[in-house]
Amino acid sequence: MTIPEIHWAPMVAALVYATLGLVIFGVAFVVVDRFTPYQLWKEIIDEKNSALAIVVGALAIGISIIVSSAIR
Repeated sequence: MTIPEIHWAPMVAALVYATLGLVIFGVAFVVVDRFTPYQLWKEIIDEKNSALAIVVGALAIGISIIVSSAIR
């Protein structure tokens, strides 16, 4: 019985792309947060603004789709 050979290149590439995607997502989210006239988290958590929470969630999904398409 032989031990199957592990191919490290695809695993390392996946980890690098995942890390890169998370960093780009974080930077994009911070940029959007800075450009809004109010603090997003304060408005969502303290003021319980559910409409803004839905918009921020949609924005997060949109940024994720763009980053995923760029990486692919």
